[in-house]
Amino acid sequence: MPRRPWVIGLLGAESTGKTTLARALAGALAESGERVALVGEYLREFCDAHGRTPQVHEQAHIAAEQTRRILDAAASHDVVVADTTALMIAVYSEWVFGDTSLYPQAAQGHAHCDLTLLTALDLPWQPDGLQRDGPHVREPVDALVRAALHRQQTPYAVVTGSGTQRRDNALRALRTARRVATDEAPGLVARWQWVCERCGDVDCERHLLPRPHGG
Repeated sequence: MPRRPWVIGLLGAESTGKTTLARALAGALAESGERVALVGEYLREFCDAHGRTPQVHEQAHIAAEQTRRILDAAASHDVVVADTTALMIAVYSEWVFGDTSLYPQAAQGHAHCDLTLLTALDLPWQPDGLQRDGPHVREPVDALVRAALHRQQTPYAVVTGSGTQRRDNALRALRTARRVATDEAPGLVARWQWVCERCGDVDCERHLLPRPHGG
């Protein structure tokens, strides 16, 4: 029986390093000999092509296209690293437009992920054209992501650190999830991560950050 591909979905508020982490994670896994697909953020393509952010009626298409690309990649690879999923589109639809109608569709799309990585708020905010609103939106958006994951009972790992440390922490979460899934049952989504439904205040995650030597 062919091995089922692993799908890793990256979520997180703006300027929390999702794209950088996705590329680093995909590169590290490819070096280990696995057939890895990196699925980029379709929203970024949309904004670049249209010179603007999407309107409310365009959000459903963007979410569906993100899911379609992830599933297409999974059909021919061992691992898929998705730089966001439809769930982030649903979150921003709620945040920007007050529209919560995309959550059921997004939950179905995100259910294909075997591991959900949530990028922590421990990186400095940086501007990035049309897709960035400002540092003030990161905590409320992070809170909406966590609330959505909590509602659909999706376990996730919070990834902290910078540079190679952030990548290594993501790889550690992946190894743990794979090990637990193998121990419980082949192909089972690992339910190993404690889910916090609280806000994304980075102060409540200080215990996840590396401690100085001797601290």
